[in-house]
Amino acid sequence: MARKTTITREVILEAALKMLIRDGYESVNVKTLASEIGCSTQPIVWHFENMEGLRLALAEYAMAYAAKKASSSYENKLESFEFLGRSYVKMALKEPNLFKFLYLGESPRGKPYNLKDIGRAKNKEMISMIAVQTGLNDDQVIRFVRNTIIYSHGIATMLATGVLKGTEKEMMQMINNAADAFILSEGVDPEKIGKKEK
Repeated sequence: MARKTTITREVILEAALKMLIRDGYESVNVKTLASEIGCSTQPIVWHFENMEGLRLALAEYAMAYAAKKASSSYENKLESFEFLGRSYVKMALKEPNLFKFLYLGESPRGKPYNLKDIGRAKNKEMISMIAVQTGLNDDQVIRFVRNTIIYSHGIATMLATGVLKGTEKEMMQMINNAADAFILSEGVDPEKIGKKEK
């Protein structure tokens, strides 16, 4: 009769994510994870076969965790985009190891996004809605979104790596100011949009 597994895949992934956030990705291996959970290495190997299987599963689990924290109930697409930016900065401030794992190349999944994808089909609704809200055309919205992502990513990267220090409020003010400049460069007065949540 097969022995019942008491250490579930979920327990292992939750412990691995906790270690990743607390100690960094390099701290997660089968031995240290078993010690964190308080079990032998056998359940980890049974669920994931090897370290590569664990790394891939952890990458998916961490991405789902981050996506859940960044999901928004805003119907207004511009507010939803701003919420996503705030979530990104919060992660860099409060969970820098997770940010580095997901967005600075530590994850075995590779690049988390491609800036060329902004105008693709999956984002068409967001692009169209922001165009209606701002008075920009689709090409202008794509430039605005791309530039805001690049600027936000730079700030978040500097926060996560310790190059830049500041509060969430200060960082969001910087991003809001840059977003205003990006919209203004497209010929629309940001004060007339009525979107600010400063």
